[in-house]
Amino acid sequence: MRDLDPANLDCLAALADEGSFERAAQRLAVTQSAVSQRLRSLEAGVGAPLVVRARPLRLTEPGKVLLRFARQWHAMRADLARELGAGLSVQERLPIAVNADSLATWVLPALDALVQEGQERGWSLELVVDDQDFTHEWLRQGAVLGCVSTVEQALRGCQVLPLGMMRYAAVASPGFVQRWLPQGLTRGNFAQVPFLVFNRKDDMQTQWVARAFSVREPRLRECHVPASEAYLRAVEMGWGVGVLPELQAREAIARGSLQVLHPEVTVPVALYWHQWQLQTPADTPGGRLALLNRVGSALAAGARNALGPDGGGPATRRRAQRGGRSPR
Repeated sequence: MRDLDPANLDCLAALADEGSFERAAQRLAVTQSAVSQRLRSLEAGVGAPLVVRARPLRLTEPGKVLLRFARQWHAMRADLARELGAGLSVQERLPIAVNADSLATWVLPALDALVQEGQERGWSLELVVDDQDFTHEWLRQGAVLGCVSTVEQALRGCQVLPLGMMRYAAVASPGFVQRWLPQGLTRGNFAQVPFLVFNRKDDMQTQWVARAFSVREPRLRECHVPASEAYLRAVEMGWGVGVLPELQAREAIARGSLQVLHPEVTVPVALYWHQWQLQTPADTPGGRLALLNRVGSALAAGARNALGPDGGGPATRRRAQRGGRSPR
């Protein structure tokens, strides 16, 4: 493999971020032909194709490996510039991946002070949202520098920090219960009752039913609502039974727009913060490693404050549970 040109690495990162040659060219302020030429040069040096030219384009496996190197190179280059007093680029951003339910509940308050500071100092967080069993794939591919995930084992070249436990409960609106569940939700009727599902990756509802009724691989009537806030609203409107974080459902339960079904059964989900171990001085002012460490510390503090010792928030009582995890 020949020496890698930093401009070519910038090109690969732009293609990965923007998803097309046209937008990558606009980001780099060059022509599309220049982007194509840089990519061909990089592929020739590596000896393998790096992107699949589709709409949107996607990286090959060698491309993902090289993108991780490109991200780390960019981070070290930025930290070196700071250490030498070259200042901070207004384009500086720190991409991290989080799951939708955490974003809808505790992540934004946890990161608020850090984001406000970053706006003043010229850097920003970029939040990428995916299911919590899949956010680590963004980290593995090099698309983000850190992620909130259910994966406990640290990825190669990364460090991991436990964040805490989120607990999920089954809830429904009083009107839905009156219409569909006058005798309650039971082993005999769950298959006929509508359940709201976040997306096709989401198996939280089947996990909850399996725990509640000791049923293997239950089949449910599903209605998909792929956004955390809209999902909560749909449950309140009576679209179906929802399985929500206790932290998210707490206010609706308190005001009576939702009620808990089988409150003795919840699904606990352990969350972890993963981040790259960048080989740069940790005490570089504003350096990416220092910023990543601060993001991790802020998320850990925010999770402790929001989730409490039992995963449902300070006001949620402890309940005896069985183990499990969720992809949402």
